[in-house]
Amino acid sequence: MNVSQAIKQRHSVRAFLNKSVSEQTIKNIFETARFAASGVNMQPWQVAIVSGKTKQTLQDAMINAFRDGQTETMDYHYYPQEWVAPYKARRVATGTQLYEVLHIQRGDKEARLKQWEANYRAFDAPIMLLFFIDPSLETGSYLDYGLFLQNIMLLAEEAGLSTCPQGALAEFPSLIKKQLNIDESQILIGGMALGYEDKEHVVNQYRTPRIEPEEFCTFYH
Repeated sequence: MNVSQAIKQRHSVRAFLNKSVSEQTIKNIFETARFAASGVNMQPWQVAIVSGKTKQTLQDAMINAFRDGQTETMDYHYYPQEWVAPYKARRVATGTQLYEVLHIQRGDKEARLKQWEANYRAFDAPIMLLFFIDPSLETGSYLDYGLFLQNIMLLAEEAGLSTCPQGALAEFPSLIKKQLNIDESQILIGGMALGYEDKEHVVNQYRTPRIEPEEFCTFYH
């Protein structure tokens, strides 16, 4: 597999097989992912790799909080506070695709909430990755973090694994940090599901569209 193949093959997987991922495989991914570029080589990433009983306890805590209507303020604004074109339309289209393939009707609030709960289980992937950054760092380090996350996803593809990057896993920062005994000052950027794709599940059959390069590239000669 070359880089182009890995990029085009990668997609957000929302159903995983009940199949464990070896610790050595995970170590191999991070052994290479760490070579991501970062400004003045700051390497701002800190990763919690959660599985087994710890994952079960953590996801149960998040789901119970969600069902009880508890909310937390995220450590930073992942999404815009006001949606404008064209981003609002893309967001709506993506959600529509997901619910259509799952046959969830617009008015079926219970089914929609149940599907959202799956986020807090990392879609039943055996591994939940949680990403933290030091609060002293600025926007440039968040850009660097994105390079690191892309490395993880592409290396997972190479290893025969799949991923789903998840902003939803940053919705309960205090709960997560308390459960994992992580310094409250650390900023929870988000998470990622990691495991083996259930290729038969309908939720993994659709693909979101991408705009053409002509729509976002301008050449200056």
